Amino acid sequence: MLEETLNRMDRFSLTLNAYLDRLDVSAREQAKAAERLFQKPTAELPPLCGIPVSVKDTFELAGSVTTYGSAFFRENCTAQNCGVVSRLRKAGAVFPGKTNAAEFGQSATTDNRLGDDARNPWDRSRTPGGSSGGASASVAAGLATVAVGADGGGSIRIPAAFTGLFGLKPTYGLCKNENGFRAMSDFIAPGPLTRCVADARILLEVLAERQYACESLNGQKLRVAWCPRPENHPVAPGVAQVLAEAVGKLSRLGHEVCETEPPISGWNATFDTLVLAEEHRERGHLLVQAPEQLTDYERKSLEAGRKLTTEDVENARNAHREYQQQIRDCFANFDVIATPTTATPAFPVGERPREIDGQRVSWLWGAVPFTAAFNVSGNPAVSLPCGLSEGLPVGLQLVGRWHDEERLLNLSEDLEAVLGFDHAPVRRQW
Repeated sequence: MLEETLNRMDRFSLTLNAYLDRLDVSAREQAKAAERLFQKPTAELPPLCGIPVSVKDTFELAGSVTTYGSAFFRENCTAQNCGVVSRLRKAGAVFPGKTNAAEFGQSATTDNRLGDDARNPWDRSRTPGGSSGGASASVAAGLATVAVGADGGGSIRIPAAFTGLFGLKPTYGLCKNENGFRAMSDFIAPGPLTRCVADARILLEVLAERQYACESLNGQKLRVAWCPRPENHPVAPGVAQVLAEAVGKLSRLGHEVCETEPPISGWNATFDTLVLAEEHRERGHLLVQAPEQLTDYERKSLEAGRKLTTEDVENARNAHREYQQQIRDCFANFDVIATPTTATPAFPVGERPREIDGQRVSWLWGAVPFTAAFNVSGNPAVSLPCGLSEGLPVGLQLVGRWHDEERLLNLSEDLEAVLGFDHAPVRRQW
């Protein structure tokens, strides 16, 4: 399995810029250790034994260069594994390389000053999203079996939606990352990017160190709040049509779907302040030490963070607690919230949309306004591929109560079966 992965990386990795660092030698050693386990008939195999798992380059992996997506850390050789990597390795994972990421995870696209942007396997002129864009590209093009990413504002779900994968952001705090990189620390969660729900379940069990029973929800009637345009943001008509058809299949599975507008506004006041304050606290020195090595978006973030006051941060923390309660109250009446994952399909590299369905939108959030709310609330959320628009994947976001990953996975698996998302177009390319 590993040799096939490495061969495919030889052929396609540079085309997609999915990887920043290849680890062929250590990966082969890990694969040989897995092979020895398979040859022992009485051996109890770990759950990821011999499976090629790509690792986002914001996770420290011993023996690799960990750049955090930044040119400043281009030669940052890592001596120890962070908690996420330690769990994956204990579970038998094989690491073919470190995947491309936005600088310090601070963008919904995967552009940095280390080289060309990561590219979308469905259309190389398009972005795979971010900040875990290299991770999603690696799985979508078959350059890894599964990937681990991190989601602080949509950085797993957005790339999953843009590349036709299943992506899961767990409940805040569920998956620990001891001694790991600090960014978006009030909101971020490590999680899986996979071709199917079943693979994500296994990877989540490793990261969370607990089991999630696989049980169909057939016969169990869930109350689903369907919000086709959260906070009245515009959605591309083709995306809206695909999602409406997918949600209709939720009804046909026996669930009670109610089109409504959950009160999810207000997340920005908390998110923007706490993210920018931490960026300046952790990396503000780079404005003096190496401003020329920073991307424009990181430099602007650090400059904005420098202007925040202690009072601003305290107000944001209070708003954070209030917002989490606000979303908990939504789940008094519903079991699941369903929304678009993104407002558009993957857009051309370097060309974020300024207009969607005839409406002007912000450059920063216009295409991706629906994910960060649930980082602020801390709820588990997934993106499930449900069809194509303009020949590109569309993702449906499903959000559950805190620590309701098992039900969210089971609902996703039921819906995955009836949607029958077709990966053939991207497989033919790669």
